[in-house]
Amino acid sequence: MKATLLVIGKTDKDFVKKGIDEYQKRLVHYLPFDFKMIPDLKNTKNLSENQQKQKEGELILEKLKPTDTLILLDENGKEFSSVGFSKFMEQKMVSGTRNLVFVIGGPYGFSEEVYKKAQGKVSLSKMTFSHQMIRMIFIEQLYRAMTIIKGEPYHHV
Repeated sequence: MKATLLVIGKTDKDFVKKGIDEYQKRLVHYLPFDFKMIPDLKNTKNLSENQQKQKEGELILEKLKPTDTLILLDENGKEFSSVGFSKFMEQKMVSGTRNLVFVIGGPYGFSEEVYKKAQGKVSLSKMTFSHQMIRMIFIEQLYRAMTIIKGEPYHHV
């Protein structure tokens, strides 16, 4: 199984980039992983929140293949412990999922079309994190899940 993280906008905080790079290097020892960025929309001042969600939604859906399993990182999604998330990932792996695509949306969330296409939603916390930080936090949790599945000592239960 391959995992992909699809995000809106570039990562411009250097310390976040370094964290993402570190965990990406670690992750590839466990499963193929791809980090894809959709460029920020231009002239968003001229767009309503709904128009911005619609345009971002179109760009997200364009990046998906028909066989992709889409999981949204969404504040209203299912919350997991790290062990619970590792079980979620393991279930996806054994069920024959080929490409699991996690998406971090733009500042206003997702369009209705993206919600309809999604096969699940995951929340990383009841707390709110910046779109920059959540990238690194998610990749670290994905790495942690892989080490739990393999029974390695990174995660101490």
